[in-house]
Amino acid sequence: MTRTIRLATSDLLSLCRTAALAAGASADAALSLARATTEAEAEGNRAVGLAHLPFYLDALKQGRIDGMAEPSIERPLPAVIHVDARGGTAHLGYDRAHDLLVQAARTCGIGLFAQKNAYTCGSLGTFARRLAAEGLVALAATNGPALMTVPGGRAPVYCTNPLAFAALMADGDMLLIDQASSQTAYVKVREAAERGDTLPAGWAIDPDGRPTTDPDAALRGALLTFGGSRGANVALMVEVLSAGLTGASWSLDAPSITQGSRSPGTGLLVIAIEPAAFGPGFGDRLAGHARRLEAAGVHVPGRAKAAALRRAASEDIDVSAEAVSQVRSYLQPSAVSGAISEA
Repeated sequence: MTRTIRLATSDLLSLCRTAALAAGASADAALSLARATTEAEAEGNRAVGLAHLPFYLDALKQGRIDGMAEPSIERPLPAVIHVDARGGTAHLGYDRAHDLLVQAARTCGIGLFAQKNAYTCGSLGTFARRLAAEGLVALAATNGPALMTVPGGRAPVYCTNPLAFAALMADGDMLLIDQASSQTAYVKVREAAERGDTLPAGWAIDPDGRPTTDPDAALRGALLTFGGSRGANVALMVEVLSAGLTGASWSLDAPSITQGSRSPGTGLLVIAIEPAAFGPGFGDRLAGHARRLEAAGVHVPGRAKAAALRRAASEDIDVSAEAVSQVRSYLQPSAVSGAISEA
């Protein structure tokens, strides 16, 4: 059984920020990364929470992330914001442009954020959630190095290419969808390999193109799209939005996120829509429809995560002791002292 410790989110944020600073991030980049990590952990999305942070820390130390990069921002049209992350994190580039994106949506009815030259963004839903929390409707897409093939294929051609969507309901709950184009997320395959577990059939192929349930073989081979060719079409759509429009690396061209010293140069596209531009009452309509769907047995995604985040604002959360220990290992002993307390 995994041992956990209880942490306040403020202590978890401090630990993540201090570790990022120690790995070579600037103060602003460290805070952006720490906030995203803490939010993912607090909402229960632990696959891209604290246990995922060492991938960023290693990338900072080995040069795949330029921790001192300062994103550049251009606004060629009132509703369009272009960001070049310049080899830094996706989070800092977005943070620099968030207020501009909200302003564009408020004044134009729609705003579009397009970023290139970044490291992968972890939880895509965090970007959509932030906009929904401001009353906007949000859609986000991102790519990364090729990890996934298509039906009949043998070599990876796309990343897991997720989409995220979020909208706020009048009752304060939030609809939040965040899912990959693959049968499962890459981090879940990696976790299965670390635990020595097997994968469900249909998730991946081995390097020779044969179906496999061995996660180590899957990591050397390729993930599979969900829904066969339909998932492949979604992945291609995401690729065009997040790499084609933004000018980022196509998945086929993106360097590894775990090896070497080059940024994967991936893309992030976020669209923010002002629902008031289409008339009043959107939040009420959405909340009412969500209740009807739930009465019909439909799961409305996002509510459990929103409730977890609300609890985390006032209560300590359970965090993997192993993950805490691993992140602590990136710190100097003096930096660790008193950073967090175990319960």
